[in-house]
Amino acid sequence: MKYTLLIFSTLICVFSANAQSDIIALGKISDARTGKGVKATIRYSSIPTGGISGRFNDSTFQFPIFGTAKYQITAEAKDYNPRTVIVDPKDIDAQRRVLRDISLTPSGQTMTLTNLIFPQGKSTIDPKSFGELDEVGQMMKENSKMVIQLEGHTDNQGSSKANMELSEARVESVKKYLVGKGINKDRIKTKAFGGSQPLKNEMTPEARKMNRRVEMRILKA
Repeated sequence: MKYTLLIFSTLICVFSANAQSDIIALGKISDARTGKGVKATIRYSSIPTGGISGRFNDSTFQFPIFGTAKYQITAEAKDYNPRTVIVDPKDIDAQRRVLRDISLTPSGQTMTLTNLIFPQGKSTIDPKSFGELDEVGQMMKENSKMVIQLEGHTDNQGSSKANMELSEARVESVKKYLVGKGINKDRIKTKAFGGSQPLKNEMTPEARKMNRRVEMRILKA
């Protein structure tokens, strides 16, 4: 019996040592407007199986990453839109950390998809944008009743009719991508504004770039 217990204890120690991870995912939750920390319910799980998961109630998070699996992290707080991000162990820094802060927008306000890129005058999505769109898709999968509205904007240069058509084509491209990821098309509404709602009125390349955007509004969480 003693030998059996000794062998069993040794196996547990070996398994625990092999299961340890030296990669850490960490970040903070903040208000998108003020940058101040926001205490939120934070859930994480490995993708796609969810075999490893955890939960925090804080304005920061830190957890170990095991193997090569990606992890999704969802932050939810009162009076804010929820947000899901995806972390990849390939993105480690010199200290073997994966840093990913999450900024939350107040409920009812739109979220700009800041990494959504289109070639000038085109509605084809640049592959560099897929990561951010995958996060939107993952958030909608986790929140199965969520309904969103994609709102397209261009700069105010050129024909207003052409700008309206371009903004509509771009949000439809985003919708098509999300549907391709398994999201029901009825949960994704679209609206085009062309160049009628600029964020900046200056006639500079920087202002025009800021005005060319797709925003996401959560209609139902």
